[in-house]
Amino acid sequence: MNYAFHLPTKFILAAVALDLIFGDPQWLPHPVVLIGRFVAWGDSRFHSGVPTRDLVTGAMLAVGTVTLTATVSWIVIAASQALDWRVGALVATLAAWTTLAIRGLNDAAAAVERALRCNDEDLARHEIRSLVGRDPEALDREGLIAAAIESVAENSSDGIIAPLVFLFAGGPVAALAYKAISTLDSMIGYKTERYLYFGKCAARLDDIANFVPARLAAFSIAAAVITSGRTLDSLRVCFADARKHESPNAGYPEAAMAGALGVRLGGDAYYGGELERRPAFGHAEVPLDLAALRTSRTVLWTATVLALALGVVLRSIAVAR
Repeated sequence: MNYAFHLPTKFILAAVALDLIFGDPQWLPHPVVLIGRFVAWGDSRFHSGVPTRDLVTGAMLAVGTVTLTATVSWIVIAASQALDWRVGALVATLAAWTTLAIRGLNDAAAAVERALRCNDEDLARHEIRSLVGRDPEALDREGLIAAAIESVAENSSDGIIAPLVFLFAGGPVAALAYKAISTLDSMIGYKTERYLYFGKCAARLDDIANFVPARLAAFSIAAAVITSGRTLDSLRVCFADARKHESPNAGYPEAAMAGALGVRLGGDAYYGGELERRPAFGHAEVPLDLAALRTSRTVLWTATVLALALGVVLRSIAVAR
């Protein structure tokens, strides 16, 4: 068995446990940091401002980054496994751990919640920077809560569900390749003047990679509120509003979360001092308050458990066949 492409379920569960206990420790060399540095180097080296050229060089950077990430991951894990299967299992599990962000996402949202509970909106604006890219200065108390909930919803897919899908489907190599795609999109996958052509391939790769995870995240969020009787509301809002989002994927978990909580999310936001028109999701049945933010974190945990359980069951069925 090659742990690079097929990680046994017990090791995936161990990676999840490591993330829940330790989060993202600063002492652990994180592959995403290295990926980000490579993308930044490629951006400064190959971006020209000429549309046709940028379309080609941007695609080369995107494909090259994903290929290099997968190749290096495979070599490191395979070499470790060649030394001893236990060393290979350890390295593969640690690699899988770096693709997950369960505790990190929860802790970041909790930090915003604690600041607002102390009525310290300046601190909340500082803490929200780790969750969203919009201008914190433009957010009032309700805006801070909405932004945190939206980030919890969207990142439940990008930071948790998607890595789990790729871990079960193709092991640490697939999960790290996904993280490379996600990093590329977060750095150059924008429809700005600079990245409209240079980042087009990165954005399309991200759309493809997140197609299934985004919808699985939406259904996991809806299933997570079955005890409160809001599952149908979550699905109803998801089906009605998700496709309003410019992204073919991002609207699904966000709309599902809006329906699950009975709040209105999305809407216009400021990025870099400029107003960006964005669709709204859901209906304001209850106020956007700290109770809603706290509930969104509970939904996050429950949805994660459900998605993980689904992965284990499907893997068991596949093995049985």
